[in-house]
Amino acid sequence: MKKTFLFLLSILALATGCSDDDDSGPATRQLTLNISGLTDLGSTAQYEGWIIVNGAAITTGTFKVDGNGQLSTTSFDVAAADLDNAANFVLTIEPIPDPDAGPSAVHILGGDFSANSANLTISHATALGTGFTGAGGGYILATPTTTDDTDELSGVWFLDNSSGSPVAGFTNLPDLTSLTGWTYEGWAVIDGTPVSTGTFNTAAGMDDNATTSSFKGTDGDGPGYPGEDFINNAPAGLTFPTNLQGAAIVVSIEPVPDNDPSPFLLKPLSGDVPANAAAMTFYQLNNIAASTYPSGTATR
Repeated sequence: MKKTFLFLLSILALATGCSDDDDSGPATRQLTLNISGLTDLGSTAQYEGWIIVNGAAITTGTFKVDGNGQLSTTSFDVAAADLDNAANFVLTIEPIPDPDAGPSAVHILGGDFSANSANLTISHATALGTGFTGAGGGYILATPTTTDDTDELSGVWFLDNSSGSPVAGFTNLPDLTSLTGWTYEGWAVIDGTPVSTGTFNTAAGMDDNATTSSFKGTDGDGPGYPGEDFINNAPAGLTFPTNLQGAAIVVSIEPVPDNDPSPFLLKPLSGDVPANAAAMTFYQLNNIAASTYPSGTATR
């Protein structure tokens, strides 16, 4: 009788233990991403998701994106307790190989969880913090780094001279000086080839090409605004000086560091140079911000 009683007690304890395990719920649960508009980062970078739990970033996993914008992985196993307590989701761009276990400074999308879903945008405070939809700007064609009056259509400068005195060519362009991980870059797309005019963080002031560019002429650094003269050392397939009539002028937002010689997918401003464009005349760019940004959801 005693042995039978002890045996029944052991069975009861085992059953009770199994019941507790069942009530505790799964240790992991899936986080699902539905994001469109991302670009292939090549072999040296990848995307990584993060949930923010009590102020700490916890990785949800990495993925790549192909040339059609398709994610290599859309569902990730994450600790259920962490998902339950997550306040935000953040998507970053990370180097390959990645020497740092934490998130990089290049935050491209972010969103707050509401119930079980977070809407992801670049304008979220954990990403770029703005949508750039209010930005405007324009440029003139000129070659201030040469004394040759015949090559004026071979340079582009983001300044406005319509009042008679040059001022910054951009309006309401957010200052990126304090936004680690991102910078602006100007481009002239010449015969289908994008050529950088340099990177910059503010509407006024020279860009990083001002004193280092190999394209400009030899007669000074140009005005104190972003821009470039395409006079020397043309890339393969192009000839400098050139004629920018009919070219495309683009302002992009680039990740830092950036090893891609073409504009990144974030392009707030763009426009075609008129076929009959004149030198020293201000031309407006179009704001195309809303049509070039990735967005999506994270569901837990």
